Amino acid sequence: MLKPTDWDVVAANPEFRSLMRAKKRFIVPATLAFIVYYFALPVLVGYAPAFMATPVIGPVNIAYLFALSQFFVAWLIAFLYVRAAERFDQQGRRVLEHLDRHNAGKEPR
Repeated sequence: MLKPTDWDVVAANPEFRSLMRAKKRFIVPATLAFIVYYFALPVLVGYAPAFMATPVIGPVNIAYLFALSQFFVAWLIAFLYVRAAERFDQQGRRVLEHLDRHNAGKEPR
């Protein structure tokens, strides 16, 4: 029979706190970097239209290349997150093992 989770035990677990810090260290900067990169396009188009209209190859200008590059940046962030998530999963398993030991009565709070 499953026991209800003692969230105080989970929150007090150093491995859980380490996991939350690690996730925050990745997610917050990655999100902020992408938001800045994403909104740079309309800002640059608005404030530097001549620069963004500079042709690069035929009718393709810097604004088009910048817009296209956002897909690649999103894919890069997704790739980096998948790699980081593997480490998060390992830490998460250790948190669950701790909780299982606690629920089995083998480990004090």
